[in-house]
Amino acid sequence: MECSGPSSVVFDSSLTAYDFGPSHPMSPLRVDLTIRLARELGVLERLTVVPAPFADDAQIATVHDDELIDAVTRAGKDPSSIGFDDHGLGTDDNPVFADMHQAAAHVVGASLEAFRQVHSGQSLHSANIAGGLHHAMRDRSSGFCIYNDIAVGIQWLLDQGVQKVAYVDVDVHHGDGVEAIFYDDPRVLTISLHETGQMLFPGTGFPTDSGGPGAEGTAVNVALPPGTADAGWLRAFHAVVPPLLRAFQPEVLVTQHGCDSHMEDPLAHLMLSVDGQRASYLALHELAHEVCGGRWVVTGGGGYALVDVVPRAWTHLLAIVSGQPIDPHTDTPAAWRDHVHTTLGRQAPFRMTDGRTPAYRDWSEGYDPDAWLDRTIEATRTEVFPWHGLVPDL
Repeated sequence: MECSGPSSVVFDSSLTAYDFGPSHPMSPLRVDLTIRLARELGVLERLTVVPAPFADDAQIATVHDDELIDAVTRAGKDPSSIGFDDHGLGTDDNPVFADMHQAAAHVVGASLEAFRQVHSGQSLHSANIAGGLHHAMRDRSSGFCIYNDIAVGIQWLLDQGVQKVAYVDVDVHHGDGVEAIFYDDPRVLTISLHETGQMLFPGTGFPTDSGGPGAEGTAVNVALPPGTADAGWLRAFHAVVPPLLRAFQPEVLVTQHGCDSHMEDPLAHLMLSVDGQRASYLALHELAHEVCGGRWVVTGGGGYALVDVVPRAWTHLLAIVSGQPIDPHTDTPAAWRDHVHTTLGRQAPFRMTDGRTPAYRDWSEGYDPDAWLDRTIEATRTEVFPWHGLVPDL
């Protein structure tokens, strides 16, 4: 697999200032360890590393209310100025920290630069693994997400005259913020594959949540049963995502790659392996080339197995962005493992694989109405396929 154009990653080490504190699940260590692993494996040599700018208030305000921006700014200067759950701030999920507006604006700016790289043609693919903060709403922060960098980037594309943008979210949690912000906009197709909201935050994202008036069928939700592993997840993905992207024909594909769908993630209940996650990255790369000339903006997202999962998954992702995937059987570099042991006292994984060979049964081979997974897939296809001229039972 080769890219037909240059690829980039937007990064500087100060992005790790997005930090809710040592007891919070979303430690910036996961970003640092990913970049270290990608560097040791030579992945960064195949990517242009672009400095990450800061978004200004006007850019953030294209999707967020001024009152939220003001609250975040005040909280970062004086945490006592924020009452509990003021615009979603001051909660266990989103505790306030010093200079939080600047840290969040930096993440937004990094994603905006990735969007600009792709729209300008400087990069065919561009990634911000520190981004993917998909839960933030117009008027409030939510679920570890202060501002919604993805939505700001998509809105920027629309403001540049892009007519159709597709967004695919493979995080274990519903991509509710991006969906909500564009729920009534037929120019944006949002697809989220996630553990069902019956079991997991944010409790939303069901098949009947399919788009507002005039935008019917442009919000797509696959609410997966807990315990879904590689075979079931890939079955759902391939039954829903490729046909919709082919029908929608976006100009740019935007993807969010939370790797908290992994079996070892402490906050959710899906059972994917790193190998299954890698298979989804490869599929999305191929779809970007098939449906929109390779124009692909990539972000990170959730993922809380900070040593065992996130660095390997996202290094595979960056390698695919570069056009040169890593063989899953590659050993992790000794220098990286030594760094993990020295700084964290942890034993890091020895290989880039979980030892799985992802395979799935294609939807065309038959539907089992007794299986929760198949009922979920069928419900989504029945709800949204007709809006795109597709027949759900094929």
